[in-house]
Amino acid sequence: MDPEIFDVEGADIAWCPGCGDFPILRTVKTALAELEIDQKMLVLASGIGQAGKLPHYIKSNTYNSLHGRALPPATSIKSVNRELTVIVTSGDGDIYGEGGNHLMHTIRRNPNITTIVHNNMVYGLTKGQASPTTQREFKTPLQVEGVVLEPFNPLAIAIGLDASFVARTFAGDINHMKEIFKEAITHKGFALVDVFQPCVTYNKINTYKWFRENIYYLDESYNPHDRIDAFKKAIEFHKFPLGVLYINPDKIPYEEILSVYNEDDSPLYERGVDMDKLKALVDSKRSL
Repeated sequence: MDPEIFDVEGADIAWCPGCGDFPILRTVKTALAELEIDQKMLVLASGIGQAGKLPHYIKSNTYNSLHGRALPPATSIKSVNRELTVIVTSGDGDIYGEGGNHLMHTIRRNPNITTIVHNNMVYGLTKGQASPTTQREFKTPLQVEGVVLEPFNPLAIAIGLDASFVARTFAGDINHMKEIFKEAITHKGFALVDVFQPCVTYNKINTYKWFRENIYYLDESYNPHDRIDAFKKAIEFHKFPLGVLYINPDKIPYEEILSVYNEDDSPLYERGVDMDKLKALVDSKRSL
């Protein structure tokens, strides 16, 4: 399948030249094409921010939610039609900040969706304030004396909550990113992919060069099924590991354990409404 099938003709892409979002966009399209994902069966959900614009530039079904709130509707969409491929695209501020609580409980539910986080360690849309992943001592228009808080560690949190798939990649390595995206999309369960994505306008510290000097790749000897070793990798900070840190293939996806599918396997959206049952339910509540 040609990745251009996902192009939105005439799209005015509102990212700064050199932004790490561009290679992420291109790689998402390539991964979808190589996996031969049907556009009609694809849903991209997002919140607010530069990363949240990505679904606008991919020809598919989209759901643009409130700031940090993409995961609940994405979970619902997958639950209503389990045949859909559902991908959430978000930024470090959007999902680790405003959406942090939703992230934790989505991991607990384990819906079969993929979440790609554009992690540029800054709020890029609102002019460079510190995000949850901003490094200490980083100076911003608001944190003029430098950030004093320890950065949020999304991979350690995810592994601590026993997420079924946890990975990290880098927008400056398209081939690695593509393979990670493909593995995450085909994984059965909740997949979190943290992408180091340089912000060329508001983050002059964590640049493409900085990331290349501060990352390394997990090799074939690494076992992603060992949760303890995965957690140790997640808390490394002198050098950041790239690759699939953790996989738990034994967790059952949320939509497969819902009681509404116990006796009827058909998608919820295809089912009619039993008005007699609905009326009885409403009447029972009125009597309380």
